[in-house]
Amino acid sequence: MKKALEGVTILDFSHLLQGPFATQLLADMGANVIKVERAGSGDMFRSMTFFAKWVGGSESPNFLAWNRNKRSIALNLKSGRVHAIIMEMAKQADIVVQNFRPGVLAKLGYGYEDFRAVNPQIIYCSGSGYGETGPYVDRPGQDMLIQGLSGLSFNTGRGDGPPIPAGAGLADQIGAMNMVYGILSALYYREKTGKGQKIEVNLLAGMLAHLGQEYVGVLNLGEDFVRPNSGIGHPGMQAPFGVYETSDGGYVSIAMSPFKTLYDTLNAPQLAVYDDLATLFEKRDEVWEKVNAETRKYTKADLLERLLAVDIWCAGVNSIREASEDPQVTHMGMITSYQHPRGGTVRVVAPAVKMSETPATIDRPAPLVGQHGREILAEFGFSENEIAALEQSGDMTVAEA
Repeated sequence: MKKALEGVTILDFSHLLQGPFATQLLADMGANVIKVERAGSGDMFRSMTFFAKWVGGSESPNFLAWNRNKRSIALNLKSGRVHAIIMEMAKQADIVVQNFRPGVLAKLGYGYEDFRAVNPQIIYCSGSGYGETGPYVDRPGQDMLIQGLSGLSFNTGRGDGPPIPAGAGLADQIGAMNMVYGILSALYYREKTGKGQKIEVNLLAGMLAHLGQEYVGVLNLGEDFVRPNSGIGHPGMQAPFGVYETSDGGYVSIAMSPFKTLYDTLNAPQLAVYDDLATLFEKRDEVWEKVNAETRKYTKADLLERLLAVDIWCAGVNSIREASEDPQVTHMGMITSYQHPRGGTVRVVAPAVKMSETPATIDRPAPLVGQHGREILAEFGFSENEIAALEQSGDMTVAEA
């Protein structure tokens, strides 16, 4: 085996971010991921972009980010003929992944029980916003909404302004990790017992779990978080934990270190009057202002050099472009590229997990809608005539590279 998950076949009905990121992670490790898209339009993410621009003039960066190493088949899921074909494919599949709203796929005949009827060993991973029952079951489960509902946004930003969502889809990406965690656990269980199972992952539960220390703090210490008005980095932390300005318009994060070491290094002995834990919390905004006045005497590079020399925990605050060119990011080889038939050279983030025996690699670009439909069906034993009839009926669309 060249990759850890070679021989594992996934029927991936997911769209947007949560499910596609999960299946991409599994595809990077060698899983055979068959992306089942809507005939014609495909994954909804294909029609969304940033900056009102398109990679290569036509391709969505959002879609390209989460769908490498997959093949696409574009089918009309409402067709009886297509249902029969997918159930035939399911007999040879290991995993089904979907993140439609609860009940949508089941109404079309693609629920867990439908797949288990043809393959009792199937692992069916279902992602949703709020779970499959309860008062919010029919609500849209979108990332920013979950950040707000869970408490993350309320903890973020300055106290004299509104709560601020994170500048990335954290709820979706945490949901993706939980999908992978559940799927790999289920694969191990099946290896031991021969039994498949259903996995339910939802964005709200995932975000709550990843706010674990915040919930333990509030629910057990009798305090609620109050956002500071300064650049303190967490509403439960004392100064100097936070982000500070530099003379050249840059920013530096300063985390844990003895406060005396910090004010000695900044040549600011007047800050010694704040040097106890209670004061650093109670007067954290005042402390931040005074530390910030000192850090603004240095350029970003000079400040980092000075702080790192005495082992103060600190780092530059980078833009995406600056981070992509960071020496450590470059050393790790975390920015790579692949060739896309329409997008050209697409620069992407490389797989994050390194494995000595079965390394993850990027072998395929994100697919066009239905690009691999013919070859996928042929691999599952369907004849050329059956495949041609499916295309002619409009139940399958194939985009040519």
